[in-house]
Amino acid sequence: MGRPAPDAGSDLILERLKTLHPKIIDLSLGRIERLLAALGHPERNLPPVVHAAGTNGKGSTLAFLQAMLEAAGYRVHVYVSPHLVRFHERIRLAGALIPEDRLSALLEECEIANAGAPITFFEITTAAAFLAFARTPADALLLETGLGGRLDATNVIDRPALTIITPISPDHHQYLGDSLEGIAVEKAGILKPGVPAVIGRQKDAVLDVLSARGREIGAPLLRLGHEWRADAVGAGARVSGADWSLDLPAAALAGAHQADNAALAAAAAKSLDGVAIGDAAIAAGVRNVDWPGRLQRLADGLLVDGLPRDWQLWLDGGHNAAAGAVLAAQAGAWSRQDGRPLHLVFGMLNSKAPGDFLAPLARYAGAVRAVAVPGEPATLTPEYAAEAARAAGLDARPAESVRAAVQDIVRTAPGPARVLICGSLYLAGSVLRENGCLPNENPAGAAGLSR
Repeated sequence: MGRPAPDAGSDLILERLKTLHPKIIDLSLGRIERLLAALGHPERNLPPVVHAAGTNGKGSTLAFLQAMLEAAGYRVHVYVSPHLVRFHERIRLAGALIPEDRLSALLEECEIANAGAPITFFEITTAAAFLAFARTPADALLLETGLGGRLDATNVIDRPALTIITPISPDHHQYLGDSLEGIAVEKAGILKPGVPAVIGRQKDAVLDVLSARGREIGAPLLRLGHEWRADAVGAGARVSGADWSLDLPAAALAGAHQADNAALAAAAAKSLDGVAIGDAAIAAGVRNVDWPGRLQRLADGLLVDGLPRDWQLWLDGGHNAAAGAVLAAQAGAWSRQDGRPLHLVFGMLNSKAPGDFLAPLARYAGAVRAVAVPGEPATLTPEYAAEAARAAGLDARPAESVRAAVQDIVRTAPGPARVLICGSLYLAGSVLRENGCLPNENPAGAAGLSR
C-alpha cells in the first residue's frame, strides 16, 4: 500500500464535509446518532473498545497500550485526533493507516447517508471510522475522545471493555467552561455502569468528581494512588495493583511525564478483561513505542540540515498550561544534563492561553521566535504571540516562518544549543511536513512518521 498523494481524492471529500455545519465544534450526540442509525449502527459491531478521555496524555497513553497489545500479538484498531501530517493518521486498521481508496469510499458513503443534514466534520468522520472498524477484524479498538467526553462524538459506545481518564486540567474553556470540576464532569461522561475505569494522576478536586460519578453509576474505578500505584525505579517504574506487580523499563518517549503515561497504559493492560497481555509484552511496548510530535527530537530532514552539527532540534505539540509545565520540567532536566542553552520557536491558536503555556518556560528559555501556525485561520499572529511571550517574561520577537525563526536563532544565539518548536499540534504537523516527514503504515510500536 503506497502513501496517499498530496492531492488524493479523500482531501476533496474532506473539504466538502467541512461545509456541512456552520461550526467546527458543536458538542452534541444527536447528529452522529442519526447518521449511525442511517448507516446500520456500525458502533454496535466493533471489537472490544478502550475509550480514553482527559486533557493531556491521551494519545501517548493509547500509543503505549497499542504497542503493548501488538507486542502480545493482537490486531489493534486506533482512532485519534487531530492528525499531524495526513488525515489518514486518525484511523489505523489493525495497526496500519487506512488506505486512501478505502477512506474515500467510506467518506462518500457517510456523505450520501447524511443527505446534506447539518453535522460537524468530526462527527461525520468519526462515523466513517466506525464503519471502517466494524468491517475490519481486530482484537481491540483504542478510541480517543476528540473534546470533552459526555457529548463527544465518540461517546456512543454503550458498553466499552474499559475506559481510561488521563490527567485533567483547564483547556477548551469556550466549550467545557472555566471550572476544573465542570471540566471533570464532562470528561467523566465516558464512564459507563459496570465498566472498569483506569484513572491517571489527578488533582484532588478532579478525583472527587470522578469518584462521585463512578459511585453514582456503578463504574468500578481503578485510581492511581488508591487501587493501583506507580513508583519510580531508576529510569523505569514499578507498577502494582491489588493482585499484580510489574517493572517497566525506561520509556522510549522523552520526558518524565511519559513514565506516568506508560504506567497508566500498563494498568489498563492489566485491567482489560478477555485479553491476555504478558509482562514481557507490556515492557516491550514501553521500550519500543513511537509517538511523533511529542517531545520528539528531529534527527534529520530539511530543517535539521540547516543546523550546525552540534545543535539539536526538538518538537512538541503541547498547548496548555499543563503541557508548559511538562516542557519546563524537561528543560530543567536538560539543563542539569549538559547545560546547553534552550531557545524556542513558538506558535499557537487563538483559542489557547499563550501566557499560561509559556510562563513555566520563562526561567529556562533564551531567545524566542514567534510564528504563525501555517494554514490555520485561527492562529495567533507572530506579533501577538511575541507580545504574549514577552508578557510571560521571555525575550521574544516575531518571525515570518519556522525556517526563518530557526535560522535567526542560529545566527544570533551562542551555540551549541537546543531549539524547541512548540505551542500547537497543528504547528508540529506543519514542521513534520516541512522537514520532509510523511505518515507511513507502521504501528505505534515501530515508527509513526518517516522521511
